[in-house]
Formats: sequence, structure tokens, C-alpha cells
Amino acid sequence: MKVIVPLAGFGKRMRPHTWSKPKPLVNVAGKPVLGHILDKLADLDVEVDELIFIVGWLGEQIQEYYEASDYPYPASYVEQKELLGQAHAIWLAREHLDGPVLIIFVDTVFEADLSGLETSGLDGMLYVKEVEDPRRFGVTVLGDDGLVSGLVEKPDTFDNRLAIVGVYYIREGGWLTRAIEDLMARDIQTKGEFYLADAFTVMIDQGASFGVREVSVWEDCGTPQDVLKTNRYFLEHGRDNGSEVDSADSVIIPPVYIAPTARVEHSIVGPYVTIAENSVVLRSIVRDSIVDEGVYIDDTMLDRSLIGKDAVVRGYYRVLNVGDSARLDFAQGRD
Repeated sequence: MKVIVPLAGFGKRMRPHTWSKPKPLVNVAGKPVLGHILDKLADLDVEVDELIFIVGWLGEQIQEYYEASDYPYPASYVEQKELLGQAHAIWLAREHLDGPVLIIFVDTVFEADLSGLETSGLDGMLYVKEVEDPRRFGVTVLGDDGLVSGLVEKPDTFDNRLAIVGVYYIREGGWLTRAIEDLMARDIQTKGEFYLADAFTVMIDQGASFGVREVSVWEDCGTPQDVLKTNRYFLEHGRDNGSEVDSADSVIIPPVYIAPTARVEHSIVGPYVTIAENSVVLRSIVRDSIVDEGVYIDDTMLDRSLIGKDAVVRGYYRVLNVGDSARLDFAQGRD
């Protein structure tokens, strides 16, 4: 099976962090979002023949991260120079699209059953989550046979509540390639882009059978608030190492993830805090926040904050969303 991971977007909703790193490398519970996604591939019951990353903005960082990791899958990198949509991104990898394909977008973290896809007898499988208000999502429409009969982007009604979460299985990648080419030849666009859902509609019109599988967990990683929520989820589900932290002069309130090379002194940390490698927290209170690598925090209270790599923060209470290498000194002028 081939696995395609599209991640060429600018991540505008995550700025300032995505000025200096691609969104999939934002740290959540001690690991980049991309790492959490790649961990899910271990749940597949078939061999991954190749990973294809569709890269764009700061794509060289994606390659550097993956090649420095210990994931065992062979990888290729395809650049999307023009952001013409999801379907266009997949089409750029057409030379790799032979046989079964799993497509995973990294905007979301999920928990789902990835087994038995190749033995399902279906041409495709769309992973979904039932939502209360479907009007913000793309949703599936099911026929009487339980198969997908259509896809609707941001519906006006509440009739169909199975939102598409960004994970797709296609039995024959070549069919998807041809559907995308048909889509582009007829210039079928949604909001000025070629959407993957429209390509699936082309396949369904041509007789393809698509089923759905519901995910048990679907956490968004598109905004700072969403990233903090996802951080809470991972800390509650296996990433908490608070009991392992040497904190003789500090108070650690789990769940937290504190990297072994981080230093915490005379502070209160937690709950729901990630402190990455080589960061220093002194005389501070930090809760519900993510502190990236190499950060220096002193005499500060932080809550619901994202602090970028190599930033320095001193003094006063703040809710902060600080990008890499920032310097904030609120202590100047204090008595």
C-alpha cells in the first residue's frame, strides 16, 4: 500500500508559528503533529510500500524531520508549487498512484480502525465522524445500501451529519488519478480549488463503491486553540510523563510532558503542559500550554499559551501565542 500525506499548505491559521516551520511540525505533547500521524501507520495490517509527502512551504524541514526519524517506510517527496487544491496535490503524485492508496491529511489527529481495508471488497473507504452541526464540514450522503451516494461541502441542512475527517482509502490509485484528470479537464472547482470530494463524486458516478468508517477520536490541529485541545488529549492518553520528572523544588501537576533535557526549577507546571527539549522554566507558573524547544521562561505566569522555539519570556501574567526566536521582557521597569 502507498500512503500519501499532503502537507503543502501555509498554515495561516497557526501563525506566527508557521512563519518558521510547516504546520505539521508544531509540537504537541512532545512530538510534532506529523509524528503522531505517522505512528498510526503501525495499525495497518498490510505493508507500507512507500510514503509520499506532498510538500510546499518549508518542505525541506519535513524531509529533514522524516529522514532523522526511525520510521521504517521508504519515502518520496513531491512539491506542490501552486496551491490549486487537495485533488491537484494528489494528482502531482500520480506516478506513485498504482494499486491501493491511503491518503491522510495532517490537519487532524484521529483514532480509527485501519485494518481490513484491502479485503473490504469496496473501491474506497471514507473515514467520518458524526457531528452535531455539519454545516462547517464536508459530509457524506449514504444510500439505502449503506454506501456513499454523494458528498456535500458545508450543507445547509442537518440531514447528513457524517463529517469527512481527512482520511481516505482508495483500492486503485489509477482510478483516482483519472477522476482527478476528468475533474480538472472540466474545470470543476469548489471555492477556486480542485477538491478531493469532487474527484470521489466523479468515481461514484462512474460506478465506484465507497463505504464509511467512523473514527472514535477526531482532534483538529488547525488553530492555536485546537492545538492546545489536542495537546490535552494526548497528555490524557499516554503521553503524560509527570511521574518521571525530577521536581524536588517544583510542583508538577499531571498530566504533563516534560522532555528529559528540559529544566524546571522553583515553578508550578501543569496540568496540560508540554515542555520540549532544552527549555528552561524558572520561578514560573505554567498551565495548559505548549513550550517548544530551547525556550527560556523566567518569573512568568502562562495559561493557554503557545511559545515557539528559542523564545525568551520574562515577567507578568500573559496568554501568549509567540513564534520562534521571539523575545518578550515584561519585567523591564518593574519595581
